[in-house]
Amino acid sequence: MSNEQPNNPLHGVTLETVVTKLREHYGWDGLAQRIDINCFKSDPSIKSSLKFLRKTQWARDKVEHLYISTFEKPSPWGGSS
Repeated sequence: MSNEQPNNPLHGVTLETVVTKLREHYGWDGLAQRIDINCFKSDPSIKSSLKFLRKTQWARDKVEHLYISTFEKPSPWGGSS
């Protein structure tokens, strides 16, 4: 059996990569508007955001969902059209 997760768009993507790419795409202000958490609003940094997100699952889920909806291309095999 293989350990690969072909249906998991975050497979092999680190949380640091997720936060960094979202910050580059939206900026801290844009992230704070989309996800209302202090680590994006008050003196934001990649390091402080990672520390918070690693301890706070609901916030991490929101960040990962935003990453997927921002950067994942829709599958050519079905899904919504």
